[in-house]
Amino acid sequence: MMGSVMQPLISALLEGERVGALTATKRLRAEGLSRERIITEGIEIAMAALDEKCTLEQFNLLEIMLVGRALSAVVDFLYPEGSQPPKTKGTVAIASLHGDIHDIGKKIVIMVLAANGYRIIDCGKDCPVDKLVNTAVNEGAMAVMVSGLITSVIPQVRQIKAALEEKGQGNVKVLAGGAALKQVSAHDLQVDYVAQTAFDGFHFLKEKL
Repeated sequence: MMGSVMQPLISALLEGERVGALTATKRLRAEGLSRERIITEGIEIAMAALDEKCTLEQFNLLEIMLVGRALSAVVDFLYPEGSQPPKTKGTVAIASLHGDIHDIGKKIVIMVLAANGYRIIDCGKDCPVDKLVNTAVNEGAMAVMVSGLITSVIPQVRQIKAALEEKGQGNVKVLAGGAALKQVSAHDLQVDYVAQTAFDGFHFLKEKL
């Protein structure tokens, strides 16, 4: 039942149809669906389908850009500027690491966390580990989050915790997520937690920090 209700949004996002995605989102909200359900059962399903297509053979930068534009329109509607609570629950530094130019999944995480009262420092995509770690230290982050769509970033992920410990910030939690990273255990990645969804990471922060 829910899949059929969400299908217009999912299809519009995957086709990069900004107006269609926004129209579908407005309809869902008018029908009483919560923002969290729209994200979890609509946006994240669409992003998972896009992730599957992002292999070396099927990678299409224009397609991803169009989807990103549609996603941004939906995000801006669900959480308009100024809707974030003035008091923050803590600071989180987030990035897609060096070599990974994908940031759609990261944008979803940022939107979820910001909407739930966290201060987000976005270090962008193709981000070196030292930049992410230094930013986390300088900004007093309680957690570092990395999104990875390609397996080549795994060795970099394994450096983060040690780099934080070297700077006396071993208490900072490190979370990983994204298509490539969520297939690997937290132990193997040398992180505190591997999130399966954007809200999964949020719930970890809420419960553990």
